[in-house]
Amino acid sequence: MRRGMSNGGRGEGRISMKHQYFGDINDYRKYGLLRCIAEATGQALGVLWLLTEDDGRTDGEFRRYLQHPTRWRGHDPLLFEALSQLLQVDHVRHVAHASAWDLLPGATYFDHVFTDSATERSSAMTQAAERLGGCPILFVDPDNGIEIKSVKYGSKNSCKYVYWRELDALFRNGHTLLIYQHYPRIARERFHAELSEALRRQLGAADVLVFSTPYVAFFLALQPRHVAFVPSIRALVENRWRQQIRCTSHGP
Repeated sequence: MRRGMSNGGRGEGRISMKHQYFGDINDYRKYGLLRCIAEATGQALGVLWLLTEDDGRTDGEFRRYLQHPTRWRGHDPLLFEALSQLLQVDHVRHVAHASAWDLLPGATYFDHVFTDSATERSSAMTQAAERLGGCPILFVDPDNGIEIKSVKYGSKNSCKYVYWRELDALFRNGHTLLIYQHYPRIARERFHAELSEALRRQLGAADVLVFSTPYVAFFLALQPRHVAFVPSIRALVENRWRQQIRCTSHGP
């Protein structure tokens, strides 16, 4: 379920926030990461999917990992078994399976399909804030990641991004934010450092953890009260997802 091309056009990197991508290898890592965060913190998760319309492409068909349980199942056996249901021909790809299959126990979801309309978007984000208000940790899952200068709020393709004004409002409401981000064509370590600094500066995050995978990254902007969970999160992710998810800290 996911996003734009990252890193040189390699196929596995296409993972837009669309129903058609549900359950691919990137989703296995993503839900695995979220399960680690929930387990390590004991905090309720909220999932803000910035869904966009399916586009008919077939590049989300990266489910071959499900046919190789010896290699992949060990990272998270329960999650692997749940996603293996997608190998059945009668299963349609849809994010609703995340809730139905209890991939994230106790999580609350907001699954509005976003368009480029600024008015519709503002209304949807207000609804999302209300629905997810009781969740200390929110996963924000746009197509491409945080806004870029060339795509203004409400303009064409704005539905593919989350905007700083939206992240700021969510953070000010007390949420720790896990944010999906695709990789631009710059050195990854530099990108990790620059975006982490921006999250600290613009949101006031007390610490920022970066979870990097072969094709996408996730940035955890922490509220001060959640910083104590950092060692537990890192230990669990590194133990369960070694060679698949790398965790680095970018605190002050």
